[in-house]
Amino acid sequence: MSITVDVPTPNTGQATSFPATAGNRPPSAAPAQAEVPAFLTEAELAAQLVGDARRIRVLTGDRPTGALHLGHYLGSLRNRVRLQDAGADMFVLVADYQVVTDRDAGAHTTGHALGLVADYLACGLDPARSTIFAHSAVPALNQLLLPLLSLVSVAELERNPTTKAEAASAGRPALSALMLTYPVHQAADILFCHADLVPVGRDQLPHLEVTRTVARRFNTRYRPLFTEPRALISDAPSVLGSDGAKMSKSRGNTIALRATADETAAVIKGFKTDPDRHITYDPTTRPEVSNLVLITALCRGEDPHTVAEQIGSGGAATLKRHATEAVNEHLRPLRARRAEIAAERALLSGILRRGAERATAEAEATLQQVREAMGMAY
Repeated sequence: MSITVDVPTPNTGQATSFPATAGNRPPSAAPAQAEVPAFLTEAELAAQLVGDARRIRVLTGDRPTGALHLGHYLGSLRNRVRLQDAGADMFVLVADYQVVTDRDAGAHTTGHALGLVADYLACGLDPARSTIFAHSAVPALNQLLLPLLSLVSVAELERNPTTKAEAASAGRPALSALMLTYPVHQAADILFCHADLVPVGRDQLPHLEVTRTVARRFNTRYRPLFTEPRALISDAPSVLGSDGAKMSKSRGNTIALRATADETAAVIKGFKTDPDRHITYDPTTRPEVSNLVLITALCRGEDPHTVAEQIGSGGAATLKRHATEAVNEHLRPLRARRAEIAAERALLSGILRRGAERATAEAEATLQQVREAMGMAY
């Protein structure tokens, strides 16, 4: 059965379509496969998956370190929902164990984790069709980390540029062993459910290459078991925060999905612009102004050049008013749903428990296959 899913094209709020296939996944042993690219864009997905009779399995997720924001929504969450609605088998990870790679877990972790689930549901992820689970609730997944660690060297992990960048941004004096092995933990996340695709930004490609290397080495050393997953590179542009840097929870420069209309207006009022009153869309020479134009366009579903022309010589104040109205109107139904869902703590916990049950079944089956391949099934 052919299904169509819409994804944003670069620098616009418009959509392009690609077909996805649906059906039953094969037995867990990985099929023999030709050399395939390490990553593909959303626009390339159709050609890459034509003739693949398997149902597409996608692994994605977030660390519960704070509230999800507009950048998450425009860059990732909307596409997760579209993939789900197209029939992809979604595994959505609340990566609570990975919180402690670069910070101390505290009393807020539970609240942040349940908040993630509330955001997921408000955005349209359906726990009946997407498996939403937490790291710490799936012991077999984390046990898989041990044999996978034997397939990489310390030197390889120390050379990983993403790990070094994340460690530097955390501001810790020494690299923890968990941070060093973070890419292999991510490999366990991806391989335990035999994911085909992993939506990532280009800065995360080194981590996914570790996963592909681990899968390839296991298949060579023992027996073919794992499919080398591919990165699905989002065509959605990055959204800048109030300080002109990439919107990020750690920088405190975000528009939270759960924010009120007044809170959103206050944040956007503080966004950087420039002295030129005539509004244009030119991300290279006017990044801050173009960012607000882009946010407005994405929320309205319009071309950013059209938005800039509409505002014309209205100046930064008019631009910020348009952006505020567009964001608040676009997120209004999502925020209403979230307000209802967030109060149902038992519902949110139940979704994580049921997701953990399915994830545990997958992880235990994969771990058993790994033990058999390694001659350790007694």
